[in-house]
Amino acid sequence: MLAKAPVRERRLRLAGASTALVEGGDGPPLVLLHGGIECGGAIWSPVLSRLAESHHLVVPDLPGLGESEPLDRLDAAGFAGWFGELIRETCSQEPTVVAHSLGGTLAARFAAERGASLRRLVICAAPGLGPYHMPLKLRLVAIRFALRPTDRNAERFEQFALLDRDRTRERDPEWFDAFSAYTQARAMVTHVKRTMQQLIKTGTKQIPDSQLRRIEAPASLVWGKHDRMAPLGLGEEAGTRLGWPLHVVEGAAHAPQIEQPEAFLQFTYDMEEARP
Repeated sequence: MLAKAPVRERRLRLAGASTALVEGGDGPPLVLLHGGIECGGAIWSPVLSRLAESHHLVVPDLPGLGESEPLDRLDAAGFAGWFGELIRETCSQEPTVVAHSLGGTLAARFAAERGASLRRLVICAAPGLGPYHMPLKLRLVAIRFALRPTDRNAERFEQFALLDRDRTRERDPEWFDAFSAYTQARAMVTHVKRTMQQLIKTGTKQIPDSQLRRIEAPASLVWGKHDRMAPLGLGEEAGTRLGWPLHVVEGAAHAPQIEQPEAFLQFTYDMEEARP
């Protein structure tokens, strides 16, 4: 999955857990945080090569997911300790953080408490930014995949998460099939299953606006127009309440970095050009 990306694999012990990450590129630090997916940071691979042309990329697997060892609990406090150590060990200056889905909720909580350690925060489709009710179909496909991570159940989940699963796969079938197979393999691991349960519980809990308004770093939102997992309306309401700019990615659902990588990259470049 990473064969074409100019990054190297690395391990660091953070908050007492061995953490897997990839790094690469030169420039201002950019940390990419994944959400609730068993494979970890591999979800960012379609955009790594281009981002490494202008940034020093840091792409970790969250504790207990991908190849990282688990923490005792992946709650807000556990994440904050781990993420603070990650930034200190890998970033020579305050990084821009792009955080997806459930990872976006954790990153927003972190920024509310330690926002001075971030240059900029970009949150992509995070359910914790408002009142969130998990769609019934998402519950069904997620439970089926968690219990039996077979090819068929993986495809059901992908069809819900992506706007057009088959068209997305056609862009790079070799990468997509490897990504799907790796996600299934990690979903069979006991501590990964446990971590996913913890992350869903923490990442879907609404963050009070009183905390979100404490975020000092410039914050913005990016959302797939057709997101069924965390509907666009949630992002629109959060952007209006908090005064955060919202960038909507056409032709994408919950994973615009996979479905529409060029549009996602353009937003990232525009964001960096507009930075203070």
